[in-house]
Amino acid sequence: MIQSINMKQAQYLTAREAAAELNVSRATLYAYVSRGLIRSEPSSSPRARLYRAEDVRALRDRKAPARQPADGSAAALQWGAPILESAITLITETDLFYRGRSAARLAESASLETVAALLWDCAGEDPFAGSLPPAPALQAPDDGLVGMDRCLALLAHAAPLDLRAFNQDPAGVARTGARLVRLLAAGMGGAAPDERPAHAILARGWGVVDRSDADLLRAALVLAADHELNASTFTVRCIASTGASPYAAVMGGLCALQGPRHGGATARVAALFDEAAATGDPRLAIARRLKRGDRISGFGHPLYPQGDPRAKVLLRMLQRRAAGDPGLAAATALADAVRELTGREPTIDFALMALARTLGLPAHAPIGLFAVGRCVGWIAHALEQYAGGQLIRPRSRYIGDPPLAADDCGDSRA
Repeated sequence: MIQSINMKQAQYLTAREAAAELNVSRATLYAYVSRGLIRSEPSSSPRARLYRAEDVRALRDRKAPARQPADGSAAALQWGAPILESAITLITETDLFYRGRSAARLAESASLETVAALLWDCAGEDPFAGSLPPAPALQAPDDGLVGMDRCLALLAHAAPLDLRAFNQDPAGVARTGARLVRLLAAGMGGAAPDERPAHAILARGWGVVDRSDADLLRAALVLAADHELNASTFTVRCIASTGASPYAAVMGGLCALQGPRHGGATARVAALFDEAAATGDPRLAIARRLKRGDRISGFGHPLYPQGDPRAKVLLRMLQRRAAGDPGLAAATALADAVRELTGREPTIDFALMALARTLGLPAHAPIGLFAVGRCVGWIAHALEQYAGGQLIRPRSRYIGDPPLAADDCGDSRA
């Protein structure tokens, strides 16, 4: 018995021991756990966990070359490894926190504008007060564009006209962020921006008249506000690190967001919904995909082994509001089928699609909600990057052909 206990102690480390081995803070240790880089399990104390020693030491060994590479080159940027320090968002195995506040709790009643003031650290000042885009910026010709395409065109038109955006002190960036949020809401909703909250602008543009339905849009925006260093946010930080304006940073974020491995995954979730509806049996649709080796988009987030908390909150709110709705019933049956056949839980992409199908929103609404909400996080990261004053400039590790001697370069002038 004593030998068994000693073996377990050798296999696991306390939080203090694990953080010391990695030379990181406990917050960073918890971030590694949330990314699945280190396994943990409960200890005899209900308030403490133990961490797999082999995982800690493997990660320590992988990090060592990055600290002192023998050839002076940088280690590869691997998915999930923290590469920038940030005080904005913390992801744990079961929750998401905006500056220490649970995003799930905030989604219950907070507006996106309230979350923006929190993430932008506005210290009592309301950046949305009077922050409307310049009138000429709204006079871009209507060329029939919708959704992301309309937003990119609108921001490109507005950027050189919004001279206030060149003020990069924190208060100025926050006010520019407020104008950008309103521009994106207007572009996605196909309506003119005004001083109402973003969810109200979207509701008007999408024909959502029920206040309870509009409240679901509000919650979705809050849950999408930030998710630390995903691809679009890292893009925003890279652009901001050059000193470029918030318009440039947000446009870069929008471009990155459209990719099918990021926000564009909502289009693949839509195809999954359509396939399940066409077969009339979601279990059959999922089984066919698995048989073909196709990816089941919208399920199984790698950072949340117990399920995406954002999806849980939004689906729970949707169930309370629209229980018995045919669209929600179809989404629930699809989620049950995936859960039964794969054990995977819905992600925020699935929840946004379920919301859009239940409320009858336009096809671009899921990524639209994602983009408008995430704009708040992008501005928060731009503010943090401006304050740091550092240019993000990773190095590459060259793996191509060795350099040729001068005599072997094949110079035709010789």
